Amino acid sequence: MRTLEDLEQVMAEPSAALIAFMRELDGDIMLLGVGGKMGPSLAKLAMNAIAAAGVKKVVYGVSRFSEAGLKDELQSYGVQTIACDLLNDQALQELPDVKNVIYMAGTKFGTTGKEHFTWIMNAYLPGRVADKFSQSRIVVFSTGNVYPFTPVTYGGAHEAIAPAPIGEYGQSCLGRERVFEHYSQKNGTPVLVYRLNYAIDLRYGVLLEIAKSIKEGRPINLAMGHFNCIWQGDANEIAIRSLLATQSPANFLNVTGPETVSVKYAAQQLGLRLGIEPQFVGQESETALLSNASKSMQLFGYPRVSLLQMFDWVAEWLQHGGSTINKPTHFQEREGKF
Repeated sequence: MRTLEDLEQVMAEPSAALIAFMRELDGDIMLLGVGGKMGPSLAKLAMNAIAAAGVKKVVYGVSRFSEAGLKDELQSYGVQTIACDLLNDQALQELPDVKNVIYMAGTKFGTTGKEHFTWIMNAYLPGRVADKFSQSRIVVFSTGNVYPFTPVTYGGAHEAIAPAPIGEYGQSCLGRERVFEHYSQKNGTPVLVYRLNYAIDLRYGVLLEIAKSIKEGRPINLAMGHFNCIWQGDANEIAIRSLLATQSPANFLNVTGPETVSVKYAAQQLGLRLGIEPQFVGQESETALLSNASKSMQLFGYPRVSLLQMFDWVAEWLQHGGSTINKPTHFQEREGKF
């Protein structure tokens, strides 16, 4: 893949399983926070799956739409866009009621120094949304940052591991989960908490950050020596299909790839493809922020895009000057400061 058109076409291609799912799912779909990193590609995937299934559903995309051109782009794809600041309670209450909600609103980067806003977005707003959509199914985007670091030999934290987030971002995300969990029990709202860790898009993501360091001759810090990742197209599909895995009390699901990936291994593989020997600093820690996604794979199968395929795509994208988005993951962060 070398162009944005190539990338968008691949990420928006629905699987046979997703097409069959759309025939089974009743009701329209609302994407709250559609303007984030994953929202636009998720909206387009949903529209393509609906068309391929031959069913009639509305996909609503709700966002402040601060990015120029995004609203028109989504409208041209058939998404019914609604410009809305979700923190404006009147605007929130005026949103149409739908049977299916995917909640992606939240904040991460810039938390340090604006902790108050992070908590409002990540822990207060969920209560207002859960109250508004008490009769809907809700998939709630969360993060693996709610887990403690685990030994790299452990296989990653599974859903039964008690959360122990490091830093205020992770703590506020646990607040988001607990608020939705409360309303799920109080109102009987079917909820699935979707703990993602990390999605890979060729324009950003852990692999691109490692590849850029290699290409620019910057040493790669091994302190956070291992990570998980999943192709964003696969993560988007799981998010949509998770609507039928919502339940009350709330269900919890780790979403990532099957491997515990060594940073050194990933850098060596990317370096081979770029023709550059990577440089390293520091030592690999015995622990890392890792998730075990066995439950997700039992429900939805293994990701369609493999780790080696992601290496190939990222290296080719970088070599041919593909566009990038300045939204680093900060996957190396061990102090929880974002």
